[in-house]
Amino acid sequence: MSLKPTVLDPQGQTICSALQGHGHPAIAAVRQGKFFDIEVSADAEAAESEVRQIAREVLTNPVIEDFRVEAVK
Repeated sequence: MSLKPTVLDPQGQTICSALQGHGHPAIAAVRQGKFFDIEVSADAEAAESEVRQIAREVLTNPVIEDFRVEAVK
């Protein structure tokens, strides 16, 4: 999950400045976020649907955050 592009990200801005200060001038912007590893005992389609519902209803604040679900086998 990460903040929506329209929401200010002061931590991301601080990280960007630090990277530039450490000799990485090509870094133009950083957006910070968080992730969850969730193991689901269901078939892939049902698992993805359930995790999307959990992310939407429980783990994110939909006003300011976006989320992405990735399946790893």
